[in-house]
Amino acid sequence: MSALTGRIRRLAVAVAAVIVLAAGAYLVLSRSLSGTGTEPERAVARPDPPCSVHIGTGEDGASVGLSVEDARRATTAVALEAAGGKGPDTSGIDPAVLERLREGPPEDAGPSLTCRAATTEGLESEEFSASGLTPRAEAVLTAVTDTFGEQSVGGFQPGGLTSGHGTDSAHYLGAAVDVFFRPVSEENRRQGWLLAHWLVAHAEQFHLANIIFDDRIWSISDSQGGWARYQPPSIGVDPDNEILRHVDHVHVDVQLGEKGDP
Repeated sequence: MSALTGRIRRLAVAVAAVIVLAAGAYLVLSRSLSGTGTEPERAVARPDPPCSVHIGTGEDGASVGLSVEDARRATTAVALEAAGGKGPDTSGIDPAVLERLREGPPEDAGPSLTCRAATTEGLESEEFSASGLTPRAEAVLTAVTDTFGEQSVGGFQPGGLTSGHGTDSAHYLGAAVDVFFRPVSEENRRQGWLLAHWLVAHAEQFHLANIIFDDRIWSISDSQGGWARYQPPSIGVDPDNEILRHVDHVHVDVQLGEKGDP
């Protein structure tokens, strides 16, 4: 074989190698772009579900994430069931979630569900009506009654309240309702938590601001932190006062909104 022939063959081999490499690179690139390659597609980062239900025991127990829609279906279903009615379809929701919402933590009544929520932008302030409640607060009371039946309620009166609550209380603005669960007992506490969880799941829908019950508070302004310990402003006067601690009633107030230009 002549030297020329050898050089031609080596050149041909080199060209073939370049073609193979180029074809491989094209195949890898096309698979990457189309997502049909054999390599698993890298997962796109997504935020955690906005709601969660703690189904374990203790603070380190497991939690199940829920969409807001599923949280509303689940809390409404257990509420209507407790009242002897028929709730919405809960297929697709973990039965352990429904059981925890229905029965509460095994060791003690307490918070199980929380949601992240946002305050409503552009919400206008409201004056209370003849009932002593603002239209937003009236809407909450109507929805609670529709779901839970007639309840023992208070914290408002025709013409508005002027005393009986702490300084700057939303009750004086007709923006708050108290739903009573008396006397204080394990059963009534669990019933109160049914309502408290339902309110959290519907917080954005009804423009809620704060929910207080059983020494705990959930605020839409700090919903990322979930339920927090509630410390009444005047609890030092009577640390065992069940009313101040909101052990015997669920307090819910709505967002006040902003006054428009005169």
